[in-house]
Amino acid sequence: MSASNGNVPVTTAAGGGDAALSSWEEQLDKAVAFIRERDDFLVVSHVQPDGDAISSTVAIGWLLEKLGKTYALYNDGPAPSRLRYLWGSDRLLTLAAGKPDRTYRSIIAVDCADFARVGAAKELFAPEAELLNIDHHPTNDAFGAANLLRFDAAATAEILFELLEAARVPLDVDVATAIYTGMLTDTGGFRYANTSPKVLAIASKLVELGVDGPGLAEQLLERMTMEQMSMIQRALARLTFSEDQRVGWLWVTPEDMSETGAKSEDLEGLVNYPRNIEGVEVGILFKQHGDDAVKVSMRSAGRVNVAAVAQQFQGGGHVRAAGCRVAAPLPDAIAQVVEAIRKALDAE
Repeated sequence: MSASNGNVPVTTAAGGGDAALSSWEEQLDKAVAFIRERDDFLVVSHVQPDGDAISSTVAIGWLLEKLGKTYALYNDGPAPSRLRYLWGSDRLLTLAAGKPDRTYRSIIAVDCADFARVGAAKELFAPEAELLNIDHHPTNDAFGAANLLRFDAAATAEILFELLEAARVPLDVDVATAIYTGMLTDTGGFRYANTSPKVLAIASKLVELGVDGPGLAEQLLERMTMEQMSMIQRALARLTFSEDQRVGWLWVTPEDMSETGAKSEDLEGLVNYPRNIEGVEVGILFKQHGDDAVKVSMRSAGRVNVAAVAQQFQGGGHVRAAGCRVAAPLPDAIAQVVEAIRKALDAE
């Protein structure tokens, strides 16, 4: 089956969704076969990449390198500066730094909750390109010709650990550090509800391979830039609550970003401030991109499925963490999303 990517058709799974998926072992076998039987890959992850997206991208690059494959790593945006220690992060091609001047027939998409999340990377897909879709978001609709999807995984990096085992490629400290980074960031330092016994068992194996767990925790979870602190100060001054104080939200503007010199990565963690207040069920961060474009990040204490709320605005994610974009002025976007969450709370 072919689905339009806005430029060229991409071969996807017929039917899509859970019903189209094989057993986990079959998915692993098909993913390994997809990689071993092809060459000249383009590896992409979602726009505005986070720790799991970049870690998963370079982990796939590492695997392709070990298998003697040719490949390119691409994302619309740059890797966050705090992740530049990762093997392969210096090989990441970006929209600003210069994307490839050609197209690819073999695509591997990692950590993309839906096809649209690949962004402008779709312009690099050749006609009838075949795509391997590796992801852990429950809203993923199996958009690949081959799909490696496990919705109970804490991170796409966790899935890649199993993929490397299935491919029988011994891990070294470089790829172990990438996988650990993806799991560390997507579990909030192994604190969130998605921190399963399996996650901790994998983390233990990675530390045995030489990963510096405490050092990564310090760099990724404890330290912050002056720009990040400036954004926290500005955003907290605007902290607002619903009348029943079950919903709290913050917002930032393009002027905030330019005046503080902050980058998108400096906003990470902001959404947790309202969510961490006792009695708040959902925390929201609104990031204004223009007069009629607002990016929304939502975090839930568990009573509200914010992925379902995000889907109302063509977004997606997880039960407790999701996001979307709203084509509206900032005040209208805030009103629409807060009302959708209020209705979800009332329904619950």
